This record gives sequence, structure tokens and C-alpha cells, in this order.
Amino acid sequence: MSTPHRWPVRVYYEDTDFSGAVYHASYLRFFERARTEMLRARGINQKDLFSQTGLGFVVRKMTLDFQRPAEMDDEIVVTTMISVIGGASLTLHQTLHRANQVLVAAEVLVACVKQGRAARLPSALREALR
Repeated sequence: MSTPHRWPVRVYYEDTDFSGAVYHASYLRFFERARTEMLRARGINQKDLFSQTGLGFVVRKMTLDFQRPAEMDDEIVVTTMISVIGGASLTLHQTLHRANQVLVAAEVLVACVKQGRAARLPSALREALR
């Protein structure tokens, strides 16, 4: 497993439903942004990766476990860890928590693609992800 990456975020009105709880689809945005920031922290800029190599990442599968709601104005943290680096994919474990309480957990399978097809992770990229 990789070293956990932590990305703090505050819940805004636009993230919530009529009750003030975070709308379920908003968690997808939080998780996506945290994965992008985890890559950036490892020196991987997705725009540059695509323009230089044609490689990109797509979510292949995601399982969410909603345990408790986040609410308006909460300060939350998304933790991202790479659990498996495959030939052309990554499996990540993400948790969104408030203080020490897990609110939502996700298992995410991300595929590396080039021109719409699975593509092996180049060794330099694989090394940056370790």
C-alpha cells in the first residue's frame, strides 16, 4: 500500500441537498478531486501526461459505503491510498472523514487508457505511484 494522501475540503451549500446534508453525487466530486491531488503530489500532471503520451485515467469501477452524512460547513478530509498497482490499472481505497469519523468509504478501480483502449502503465509512471 502507498503512503496515504490527505486532501482537506470544506462542504459548501452547492454540495448539499435541501436538508443541508451532502448530496450523494457530491461525494464523487470530492473523491475525484482527491485522486487528482494525490497524483499531483506525486509529480503527475494529468493534462501533461495526456498531451505528452496520450495516456489518461478512467474510473472502471467504484463501490461506495455511505456510513454517515457530511453536512454544510463541515471541514472534511479525503484520504487516498493506492492498494494495488496492476499492469494497466490502479486500485485505490478512499475515505472521507470528519475528525476521526469515517463518513464515506470508496474502493475505486482506475484504468489507464490510450485512444480508448487499456494501456500498460509505463515504468516511470508506475515508479511515481509507488
